[in-house]
Amino acid sequence: MAKATIKQVAAAAEVSTATVSRVLNNSDYVSDEIKERVMAAVNRLNYRPSAIARSLKQDRTYMIGVIVPDISNPYFMGISRGIEDIVGKEGFQLIFCSSDENPEKERRLLKLLQEKRVDAVVLATSGGNDPAIKQIADSNMPIVLVDRKLDSPETGSMLDLVAEDNTEGASRLTRKLLEEGHTAIGVVNGPTRSSTGRERLEGVMNAMKAFGLNEGPMVYNGDFSTEDGIRAVQQFLNAERRPTAIISLNNRMSLGVLLEIVRSRLKIPADMAVASFGEVEAGPLLKESGIYYMEQHPYDMGIKSGEILLSRIREEVRQDPPAYEIYSNEVKQLNYRTCSRSKNREEDGDA
Repeated sequence: MAKATIKQVAAAAEVSTATVSRVLNNSDYVSDEIKERVMAAVNRLNYRPSAIARSLKQDRTYMIGVIVPDISNPYFMGISRGIEDIVGKEGFQLIFCSSDENPEKERRLLKLLQEKRVDAVVLATSGGNDPAIKQIADSNMPIVLVDRKLDSPETGSMLDLVAEDNTEGASRLTRKLLEEGHTAIGVVNGPTRSSTGRERLEGVMNAMKAFGLNEGPMVYNGDFSTEDGIRAVQQFLNAERRPTAIISLNNRMSLGVLLEIVRSRLKIPADMAVASFGEVEAGPLLKESGIYYMEQHPYDMGIKSGEILLSRIREEVRQDPPAYEIYSNEVKQLNYRTCSRSKNREEDGDA
């Protein structure tokens, strides 16, 4: 069945196509009687306005592109949900893209979204794409950076940013392990081409220096994946000086760390203490784990990003300085019970 056209609607309602357009867009005064006739014709003919034509006329597509390294990561899912809950109320739809921590794929996705004429872009960059990002920003398309900064401070200062205090957060997380007496620490980090990888590792180093430790930690640099956490633990356990604690600087890598520690039949924290930048969903399944984790608020970050997006799209604050929202998170501990109490229960027969 052929789609109805605006001309057919106008003929059925006995009005001009311009009148039909005014009724549908609510752009000018039309009598109630005319509105009823037009809407009756629209419903009878099942007429659907062309989204492409409407976007060309309004110079707006009501689409927002979201590029994150891994859309399956609960952290980025939380950010995306927050954004959607804000912009969805205004009729905007999100196009989700995963760059897979691949700068070349991210560059292609940026070009694709620009060709699709999205109204704005939300980007958690994998790094290395500052020129492409600057070119889009120079075209007056709003870009909101989430979670990660650009390599170039000059380009980054032009754009809105919603992120965490990665350096201080990782430093506080590391201090928890140091305060428990751990000096041999393994660090599972992401790629240093990303700002999160650089800043969180810097935070670890700052904490160790503050405690007077001259010897640096054992560092495994991966790509923020579960598999990297597994490989990191395997490397640490085969090292000449095995660490007594592991700090994982990403929740997906932390999952891999826990899986491999359990597979190796080690106890947490008796055999290996663990700290994670971000809560691990599987953590509560471990009995008496005592895992330290950095509490994050991705949904709140998404809400803030959505609010900034709408203000930029509406050009309410196009001339204002870029927004710079940095979230400071708390270190928490999961299912903590001291080793001495656990030992006493075993001696009392309470397994």
